[in-house]
Amino acid sequence: MSPKSPHRAGRAAAAAALTLVGSAAGLVAWSRLARHRHQPLPPALPGRHERIATRRAGDLSLYSSTEAEGVPLLLIHSINAAANAYEVRPLYLHFRSARPVYALELPGFGFSERSRRRYTPRLMVEAIHAAVDEIRRRHGGVAIDALALSLSASFLARASLERSDAYRSLALVSPTGFDGQLSGEAPPDGHRGRDWLLDLLDRAPFGRPLFDALVTRPSMRFFLRKTFGSTEIAEDLMDYDYLSAHQPGAEHAPWCFISGHLFPTDTTRLYEHLRLPVWLVHGIRGDFVDYRLLPRVADRPNWRIETLPTGAFPHFEQPEAVTAAYAAFLASLTSGPADRPA
Repeated sequence: MSPKSPHRAGRAAAAAALTLVGSAAGLVAWSRLARHRHQPLPPALPGRHERIATRRAGDLSLYSSTEAEGVPLLLIHSINAAANAYEVRPLYLHFRSARPVYALELPGFGFSERSRRRYTPRLMVEAIHAAVDEIRRRHGGVAIDALALSLSASFLARASLERSDAYRSLALVSPTGFDGQLSGEAPPDGHRGRDWLLDLLDRAPFGRPLFDALVTRPSMRFFLRKTFGSTEIAEDLMDYDYLSAHQPGAEHAPWCFISGHLFPTDTTRLYEHLRLPVWLVHGIRGDFVDYRLLPRVADRPNWRIETLPTGAFPHFEQPEAVTAAYAAFLASLTSGPADRPA
């Protein structure tokens, strides 16, 4: 090796370091100067929109349409980098003509509080408890029907197990926890979070710029195509997701999601403990089609399971089929104590 080789190596390392520093500085500058974070976010749904203050979950965003009479229905969006109540829009629009309908935005998403804090399944369960308590207070204490998408199905399952008298039935749309990766039978109320990763991601000055790079339009389109299992996605959903993901504080809950803090360790066990009537629907296309553990509950009399030739958001692809099947399930529920004030 020639005497100059170490010097060449040193110069190369210095150049690489300067390039990395320059790229990081450029990312921070791009994020701070970009105008997309200052675009106003319109309501995701029609009807009444309010924020309710809660002691354990912070301020929560709640949509409602209560002109019709009947058993209230609560809808809960999924968890991802840009989640919000627009994800339940087809269901909300359909059922609001037949019954009172509510849509909750979980902590860290939509118009709910987006402060920098630890987002865990327990926080999400407390938010559901608070929303259900408020809905029941407005409707004479009746038990409600509730529907959740994807990972939020596990939060709803736990909430119903803790307060079973508050629910008449549950609906799970493309729920996680029946697959080989995210199933679990660990002790209750745990999560899969890695604190070192969260501390690395959700930290100034790079936390927000990194998140902005994650939620560019090409990136969001890529992940929605995985969700839908097709190049044909709901463009209106993507447009609203983009706005929602570029609001102040939008990065905190998604970083907890990415670092594992929002994934329960006992999801499968939660589902197996459910005794309320449960309706489940999932698609067969895309990245979210692993339901290998579904046979554990499929034969139980309180479960009704349906599949559709869609991706993980079947209510966007085949809204008529989903709403008809869910309405038939609701109509099959027998009248009992759950229909009367508690």
